[in-house]
Amino acid sequence: MPELATSRPAMLTRSGITTLLLILAIGLFWGGNWPAVRFSLMQIPPFSLRAIGFTVGAVVLLGWAWLKGWPLRIAPGERLWLSVTGLFTILGFNLGTAFGQLHMPTSQAAIVAFTMPCWALLLAVGVLGERVAARQWLGLALGQGGLLVLLGPAAWQGGFEGLTGPLFVLAAALSWALGTVLIKRRGGWQGHPVVITGWQFALSAVPMVVLALSFESTPSPGAWQAATWLGLGYHLIFAICLAQMLWFRNVNRLSIGQSTISTLLIPVVGVASALILLGEPLTANLLLALALILASVAIVLTRREPASAA
Repeated sequence: MPELATSRPAMLTRSGITTLLLILAIGLFWGGNWPAVRFSLMQIPPFSLRAIGFTVGAVVLLGWAWLKGWPLRIAPGERLWLSVTGLFTILGFNLGTAFGQLHMPTSQAAIVAFTMPCWALLLAVGVLGERVAARQWLGLALGQGGLLVLLGPAAWQGGFEGLTGPLFVLAAALSWALGTVLIKRRGGWQGHPVVITGWQFALSAVPMVVLALSFESTPSPGAWQAATWLGLGYHLIFAICLAQMLWFRNVNRLSIGQSTISTLLIPVVGVASALILLGEPLTANLLLALALILASVAIVLTRREPASAA
C-alpha cells in the first residue's frame, strides 16, 4: 500500500540561487545607498542630486546596451507603461526619499520607506488579483513587526510634529509600490531590463534638470568634500546603475509578495551602515528587528512541495 504523501522542503535550485543572489545584491546596494545619499545631500540639493543620478543612469545604461548591441527602440505598446512605471518607481520614490532625509534621520527614513511591501501586497490583490498565501501573510507580519521595532517608541511619541519627513517618505513608499505592481501588471516586457531602466532614467531626468536649474544653486564640484564624492559615487554606481536594473528583473521573476517582502533586507543594511558611517548606536531593538526581517524573507522565499507517493 502506498505511503501517505508528506511534505518536504523544496531543494534550492539554480533558479533559486539566482533569485537569492539578486535579492542579496539589491539589499546591499540599496541599503548602503541610504547613508550615501545623506552624505551627498550635505552639499548637493535634492533636485540637483536626482538630476545628476538620473542623467548618469540613463547615459551609462543606454550606452552599455548600445555597446552590447541590444535594441534601444521601445515597442509602441510598451512606451506608456515604461513612462508610467518609471514615474512611480524612479521619479516618485527617489524624490520623496531625498526630501524625506532632509527632515528626519536616515535610519528612520529607511524604515518608513520599506513599509512598501505592505502597500504593494494590498495593491496586488486588487490590481493583479493575486492570492496571498498564509505563509506570505506571516512573512509580511514578521517583516512589518521588524520595521516597527526598528522605528522604536519615537513613532508613538512624535505626535503631529515633524511629520514632513515621514510624509515625504511614505509618499515615496506608496509610489514605489504602485510602480512595482504596474510593472508586474504589464508583464511580458519585450525590451531588455537595461534598456527599459535606462529610458526610465532618461524620462525622469528631464523634470529634475529643469527644477534644479530653476530653483537650486549647487556648489562647484571642486568645493565638494571627499564624503560627498564618495557618497555620490556609490549612489551612481550601485544604486542607480545596478540595483534599479536588478529590481526590474526581479519583479518579473517573482510574485509581488516575494519580490516586495524580499526588500525588507534593505533597511537592515541601511540601518547597519548608518551605525558605522553616521555614528548611530547599536541597540537590542536593531538586533531583534534584524532577526524578524530575516525570518520574514526566509518564510516567503521557501515553499513546501508535496512529495510523490512511494
